[in-house]
Formats: sequence, structure tokens, C-alpha cells
Amino acid sequence: MPPLTRLYTRTGDQGQTRLGGGQKVLKNSLRLECYGTIDELNSHLGLVIALDPSAELVVSLQRIQNELFDLGSDLCFLDADKSKYNLPKPREELVVLLEQEIDRYQARTGPLANFILPGGTRPAAALHVARTVCRRLERLCVELDESEPVDPITLRYLNRLSDWLFAAPRLENMLQGVDEPLWKPGA
Repeated sequence: MPPLTRLYTRTGDQGQTRLGGGQKVLKNSLRLECYGTIDELNSHLGLVIALDPSAELVVSLQRIQNELFDLGSDLCFLDADKSKYNLPKPREELVVLLEQEIDRYQARTGPLANFILPGGTRPAAALHVARTVCRRLERLCVELDESEPVDPITLRYLNRLSDWLFAAPRLENMLQGVDEPLWKPGA
């Protein structure tokens, strides 16, 4: 990556920006919305880390933050331009790793006996917020895929990550000895 010598370029002052391959697009384009939402999700994960969750989750969260940067770089290039650059590609083994972690977390927390409410510890509550952002990101990428191809591994990764972001706060609450808030219908 070239060094960033200035943080502002003034090129976006008219509501446009450029994709990684140089194409000019409006800032409200769906592709931009997708990788902008990846940035939003990544920022939420940074907040979770700053809230000092269990060390076990920090290691995974830092890995996931890097994976999200890779997905964002993939989405900011059109398919026709990807071969011109040495970009990290979405990888199936990352989906498998998320599944393995989800299975390990659920083996420790046990099955759900009731629906839970987002909450518990501060890191767990922030993980639930990140989950909802991830679900929105997944919906946006599905919408983008209707008009421009999105790597199918990206879609699987985001789906599994949202599951991970459900399992992780359950583990965090358990590790901290905090009961999960339960949904009480009609309460």
C-alpha cells in the first residue's frame, strides 16, 4: 500500500469517490455502502476490544478485523480489475475457522433454552451491536450481488460471522459469570 501523505483529497467534495481500480462512483453507490459497512463493523469490533473482553475473544476479534479489511479491499475493486492487483481473496478456510470457533463456544455455553436479549457485559452487548451491523452488511452484499458479482465465499463468510457474533457474546457472558438476559414474552 502506498503511504498516505494527506488524509484529505478534496475529490469527494462533490459526492463522488473512486473505487480501487480508479472508476468514479457516487458515494451512495451500493458497492460503497457495502465496504463502508465493513468499516463500520470493523469499528464496532475495535470498540469491543477496547471494552476489554476475555483474552480468548480478543485473539479472534483481532484476526476477524484483518479478515474484514481483506473483504473490504476485495469489494472496493470491480471483478475486471482484481487480476491487476495483488489483493487478498476471500478464502473458504476462514468460513471453516468461524464454524469451528462457533462449535467450541456453543459446546461451552450449551444450547439455547430460550431466546436471549442483547446484553450482559459491556463487551457482550457491543458484540450484539456488531452482529446486527454484520446482518445488515450481509443483506447489502446480497443486494449488490443481484447487479454486480460478489464472491460467494464473501457471502458465506458474512453469514457465518454473524453467527459467530451471536455465539461470542454468549461465551463472554459465561466467562464473566453474567447471566444472559432472557426474553420474557409479554413482559
